[in-house]
Amino acid sequence: MKRYDRLKEIQRLDPERDFLRIYRLMAAYEFPWDIARALELALYRTYAVPSIGRLLAQTAELTDRSQKRYDDTALLLDTVLEHGFESDSGRTALRRINQMHRSYDISNDDMRYVLCTFVVTPKRWIDSYGWRRLSDHELRACAAYYRTLGAHMGIKELPRTYQDFEHTLDTYEAEHFGWDEGGRRVSDATLDLMGSWYPRLLAPVARKAALALLDDSLLRAFRYERPGSTTRNLTHGALRLRARAVRLLPPRSAPHYARQNPEVKGYPDGYEVSALGTFPVPGVGGCPVPHHRRSDAPVE
Repeated sequence: MKRYDRLKEIQRLDPERDFLRIYRLMAAYEFPWDIARALELALYRTYAVPSIGRLLAQTAELTDRSQKRYDDTALLLDTVLEHGFESDSGRTALRRINQMHRSYDISNDDMRYVLCTFVVTPKRWIDSYGWRRLSDHELRACAAYYRTLGAHMGIKELPRTYQDFEHTLDTYEAEHFGWDEGGRRVSDATLDLMGSWYPRLLAPVARKAALALLDDSLLRAFRYERPGSTTRNLTHGALRLRARAVRLLPPRSAPHYARQNPEVKGYPDGYEVSALGTFPVPGVGGCPVPHHRRSDAPVE
């Protein structure tokens, strides 16, 4: 197989009908490392919306149990990608995702925004740091894949095209990004988690590199000092150099899923999908942050 043969295979598929196959080829064969990094950044962006960052801080899942929360999120999403929406494993993962979200009063607008980050952030990351850009075929498949995921989660007024997802994201961030002490705590905990994946001496370097990847709107929302031009240039340059090297490699012959990532550390002996995520604590109920209760019921 030659370097662009898989893209040719993607181009022969129907992005509205074969979106799962296309997205699986993208995420598990063409760009597994890039999409993993982009989805990390996608979730990180959501902390800058005060209603989201504050809730995550008050649940303490991302501040006190950062690695577990990271692992569980990656593995649940990974299960749907690997096995499909209609498989037993996929439906179990969707049920767990819905059960967790139903434990809190999360607005439909916030849910829709988070979904948009999963579509838009990978495209922007790959445009900047991928070994090739995404095709229009792939963007249409991504939009269809996440529309389907959103429907299974009961999210209303879903965007249809990639352009709709992008417009929704940009508009929501312009209107809602802002400072919140809880969001900053969650951000700091996430940066600490990323630093913990490397030898102790490299942790400060990893943190600086992560901050160098943040756009100015995120830096302002979290009140971080803007990294210097040298740090930013070195970080962006290293990622672009990696892209050139990957372009010269032979295409991947076997899929690589998130469960195989070294950053997923919490389940060395395996895991049950039905046991992933958080569960209500007996005697403790309700959401620590008041929102308007969602009236829609997620699809299971």
